[in-house]
Amino acid sequence: MKKTSLLLLPAALGLLTQCQSGKPAATVTPPAATAPAAAEAPKPKEYKYTTVEGDPLKTRIYTLDNGLTVYLSDYDDAPRIQTYVAVRAGSKNDPHDATGLAHYLEHMVFKGTSKLGAQNFSAEQPELAKIEALYEQYRGTRDAALRKKYYHQIDSISGVAAKYAVANEYDKLMGAIGAKGSNAYTSVEQTVYQEDIPSNRVEQWAAVQAERFGELVPRLFHTELEAVYEEKNRGLDNDFSKEFEALNRSLFQKHEYGTQTTIGTIEHLQNPSITAIKAYFDKYYVPNNMAVAMSGDLDFDQTIRLVDKYFGQLKSKPVPAYTPAQEAPLTAPIVTEVKGPNAENVMVGFRFPGTATKDALVLRMIDKILTNGQAGLIDLNLNQKQAVLEAQSFADLNNDYSTHVLFGTPRQGQTLDQVKTLLLAQLDKVKKGDFPDWLIPAIINNEQLQRTKSYESNEARAGAFVSAFVAREDWKDYLQQFEDFGKITKADVMRVANQYYGPGYALIYKRTGKDTSTPKVVKPAITPVSVNREVASNYYQQVVALQAPELQPVFLDYKKDIQQTELKPGLPLFYTKNSENNLFSLFYVLDLGTNNDPKLGLAADYLKYLGTGQYSAAQLQQEFYKLGCSFDVSSSPDRVFVSLSGLDKNMEPALQLFEQLLNNPTPDPQALKDMTAGILKNRQDAKLNKGVILSQAMLNYVKFGPKNPFTNIVSAQELKTLKPQELISRIKQLETYQHRVLYYGPRNTEGHGEVVVGTVGSNGQVAPTNNPQMQADGIADVLRRMHKTPAKLTPTPPAKDFAELPLKDRKVYWTDFNMVQAEILFLSRGDAYDKALVPTVSLYNEYFGGNMGSIVFQELRESKALAYSATSRYANADKVGRSNYQLSYIGTQADKLPEAMAGMETLLNDMPMAEANLNVARQSIRNSIATERITKSDVLFAYERAKRLGLDYDLRRDVYEQTAKMSLADLKKFQEARVKGRPQTILVIGSKDRLNFKELAKYGQVQQLSLKEIFGY
Repeated sequence: MKKTSLLLLPAALGLLTQCQSGKPAATVTPPAATAPAAAEAPKPKEYKYTTVEGDPLKTRIYTLDNGLTVYLSDYDDAPRIQTYVAVRAGSKNDPHDATGLAHYLEHMVFKGTSKLGAQNFSAEQPELAKIEALYEQYRGTRDAALRKKYYHQIDSISGVAAKYAVANEYDKLMGAIGAKGSNAYTSVEQTVYQEDIPSNRVEQWAAVQAERFGELVPRLFHTELEAVYEEKNRGLDNDFSKEFEALNRSLFQKHEYGTQTTIGTIEHLQNPSITAIKAYFDKYYVPNNMAVAMSGDLDFDQTIRLVDKYFGQLKSKPVPAYTPAQEAPLTAPIVTEVKGPNAENVMVGFRFPGTATKDALVLRMIDKILTNGQAGLIDLNLNQKQAVLEAQSFADLNNDYSTHVLFGTPRQGQTLDQVKTLLLAQLDKVKKGDFPDWLIPAIINNEQLQRTKSYESNEARAGAFVSAFVAREDWKDYLQQFEDFGKITKADVMRVANQYYGPGYALIYKRTGKDTSTPKVVKPAITPVSVNREVASNYYQQVVALQAPELQPVFLDYKKDIQQTELKPGLPLFYTKNSENNLFSLFYVLDLGTNNDPKLGLAADYLKYLGTGQYSAAQLQQEFYKLGCSFDVSSSPDRVFVSLSGLDKNMEPALQLFEQLLNNPTPDPQALKDMTAGILKNRQDAKLNKGVILSQAMLNYVKFGPKNPFTNIVSAQELKTLKPQELISRIKQLETYQHRVLYYGPRNTEGHGEVVVGTVGSNGQVAPTNNPQMQADGIADVLRRMHKTPAKLTPTPPAKDFAELPLKDRKVYWTDFNMVQAEILFLSRGDAYDKALVPTVSLYNEYFGGNMGSIVFQELRESKALAYSATSRYANADKVGRSNYQLSYIGTQADKLPEAMAGMETLLNDMPMAEANLNVARQSIRNSIATERITKSDVLFAYERAKRLGLDYDLRRDVYEQTAKMSLADLKKFQEARVKGRPQTILVIGSKDRLNFKELAKYGQVQQLSLKEIFGY
């Protein structure tokens, strides 16, 4: 599950009603006898739409005859369209005796209809009816013997019903048309389904979406229920989720925001009702309660006609009104303790009005006053000064109420109460207006900058439509609130802060310890069901047969797409022009990293706590924020990236500040002392994070041994004796090494050319600057003048790479961690990187373990219900001379570990062969490449990746051309030569009292790894 972030857009005035018009586009013609919908009426229908004057997205909003709202925005960055289908029904609409229902329904909508995913529905339907009736009997009794009997019958009949179905057919169909990102999420207000589709596949997408939203057939129910159990288990292993649930329970003691959760209770998950799910679908999944949001390379005329052709068949009906519970004011803190294995922290939450209110708008401003990443009160007073280990704030905006959350983790020896006091002290400053007058205007400018950046994302553009629809806001009003955001005053902020930050709030103490309240989810006996991967429904074949204009791929030509010049001998500039807006990104890239010098990473971290002779560290952050710019220095094992980005009109003053900082940072001994203490505390906390333990510490230990990139750090003893000058010297040396400069922005390389730079006006549009110096200076001119480097650059030392272990023996490494699930990684070392293998690897990954239609997902989740997440991939190295690896993951309830391991091992050594799946994988890859466009700064980084692999051309060309000719025999040959029978090293993290060590021993010598062994401290 996820929740979309709100796209802030500037507003203008004027609501217009117009007749439909659009740009010409290729026609999509369905086969006469096989189209899954009736033919269009002979007389073209006229479509009315509304727009808002000055809307930077140029959105057209339609309302179909059945009440469906359709948002369309044309953005031609690539021949793809981001789509969302939003339903205004979420977990707050769940029946109180069936929590989690909206979320479980979300899963069921992917299972198909009487046509999609069905090969013999007349035979399947009576079996599904039996299963539905049995579940009603099952949930109606608590007699253990009866429940076991009913479940056995459910399991048996489900096996019969599955024979008449086609598992994952929706996923296969989306893959066949080149869709990416097939997913959905459920939140408190909404359930949203997403696809990123090629622009020539709108008809096929619309046909399939209308089909699945017009009819619900909850097939393969009991195996999917196990996947939801596993999702619940993941939540039980997530301390932050438990904290946030506790916070909502405190703030909302009557409203469903707090009385029930989106995932639901275990009691309700163990007693599901298919009947109730179908009733919920019939009640809320109706067109007048739904919206289609699309942004991308679309033709307005054609798109609305196709949406209407298919979605227009859905029947509207009245939707039950929702009456929110009214919460009583909180008069004192409500304190809750949550225990779990992760590091301690404290969370403070306040209740606010719903998202469409004026006070919620002011809340957004207050949140930025506290935390904006650079110049907020929490940013500077707590993080910059290292008063806590980490702190932040965030706003959770919903229709009926909103929540403002402050969050902090303590330093060594600091109590949670002390962190809480520091957080609340920042709120006191807001109440008193104790923050600089320039901060609100700077926040407004930076929000405009972020909006401009967001316009480059179809996901953000279409997501804004979903936000407006779910909030029940007219698009004009939705835009207007961001115009109003720019008018918020300090007096508004102080009024709202004093009104809502009172004595009553939720206070959550997260302690490190065992959560004894975690309920145990019992593993049911499930017989694997048929997935029928070689079968396709008639409907599938009809949709695939719909004709669509072919789109041709566009590959990068690095010599044409990237301009190159020299700032001076030995200092190259690689340049790609931004013709869309007035933002820039500038990078200095060094082929030198922490493998060579672990203190480089410390120097990069230290820089953010330093000032210059002119500015303190806090003042420097404020100056950058005023300019609408930000900087960063980051290190990896073999590279350092020094970056500056923001408004191009302010690049010169920002670059001047940045160069001053790089060349003349002011040492701060206390900041270093605090930083090193924070690093030591972070190292302790990392041992409490299962993701770090498995995916970083254990994985590096197994691949390289005890001395590896992860453990290659400065020791605690060295940290305690570290001097500021040791890090300062490394910062100053950065620009003296050989490096290259990457620039993406609106300027030309050299001066005296037309340039698209300027300011962002209140309507979000770029206003050209009148500054003659800016018009004259190209980026090379600016850098030659301001980028301070010595006459001769020092060569970077030879790269230091850690030797990879051969991994020739079968071994099982495990680490103890207090958790409900067990997480397992299967690892085998492959051959060295070879570009000739990449096309085959791409097809193999797509076929075998790359998505929800893959072999691994079908077998382990759909058929055997062993996991919520199961993936496998042959991972190509990212650098010449390094090895590829076969990496497979499964997260499962600990008592399913034997079946899960056996299932993955079997697939790796005996890959099922299915021509139908191969065809889908091939179509998915080729359609995706044909419609993918690498643009903007991504061009520069694609070139960076290519050079690391010894390439001078776009390797996607080989993938596109060669996968068209590949057969199952080719995949089988690859799998047998490079995957099958390879020695497996297996990594397991789980609770020692839940792991089955006898089972683990079947896969090799079992060895426990201590945290000290894998972390090196």
